[in-house]
Amino acid sequence: MVKIIAEIGINHNGDLKIAKQLIDLAKKAGCDYVKFQKRDLDICIPKDKRNEMRDTPWGKISYMDYKKKIEFSQNEYNEIDDYCKSLDIKWLASAWDLKSLEFLDNYDLPVNKIASALVTNDEFIKAVAARKKYTYISTGMCELKDIDNVVNIFESANCKYEIMHCVSTYPCKDSDLNLSLINFYKMRYECSVGYSGHEDSVSPSIVAATLGASSIERHITLSRSMFGTDQSASLEEPGLINLVQVIRKIPHVIGKPEKIFIEDEKKIAKKLRYWI
Repeated sequence: MVKIIAEIGINHNGDLKIAKQLIDLAKKAGCDYVKFQKRDLDICIPKDKRNEMRDTPWGKISYMDYKKKIEFSQNEYNEIDDYCKSLDIKWLASAWDLKSLEFLDNYDLPVNKIASALVTNDEFIKAVAARKKYTYISTGMCELKDIDNVVNIFESANCKYEIMHCVSTYPCKDSDLNLSLINFYKMRYECSVGYSGHEDSVSPSIVAATLGASSIERHITLSRSMFGTDQSASLEEPGLINLVQVIRKIPHVIGKPEKIFIEDEKKIAKKLRYWI
């Protein structure tokens, strides 16, 4: 069965109430996981960007202060962990640095996730692979040699992984999606291949699942009109529910390559084939 990951990311805007509403939405829609992002801001925010002023819901503040507003602390992640357990839905997070990776070790998370931006960070990749936990690896912003390299690291560490085709533009144009890479990666790496989509519609993710993607990851939001860089590439409740419902139907609709003359057809044939 296709795994469906509802990427909350930073669409909660630092509000735990919104995060819980998005977890509720993912559970209602029938997703397998909800996903967050974890950063150590002193590591991840470039020094030359920290004092840039930004217009935000909290007024005009520095970029660093804005990022602090939306970064959850351990107390908030403890509450997220408890809330997900109460709803019986699994959660995970993509760490953006080694300290954040170690932070996530505090939780019994079922899988790891490597964001596209981290794929070329060999030190980080090796640390994830050393944990021997099933890992989803997004491949946006990458050349083929970068993907070859991360696959070699995981193979050498004997850590199970899944490549996720991804194009890191927000939202991504349909003409840039290149979903044919799903089967290309399957043949090249002989592994499961998923799809992490940033388009503003549902249909490409359905096509990806039909092409054999083993997982689908999509950003979700309460409203695309909310503040935040990822909101426009996210699915609201109707889109997410539609996506999950259609993906769950795909294996039943496709069936298997075996011609079966079903009983209901035989009854109709009896009526229409007057010469028999």
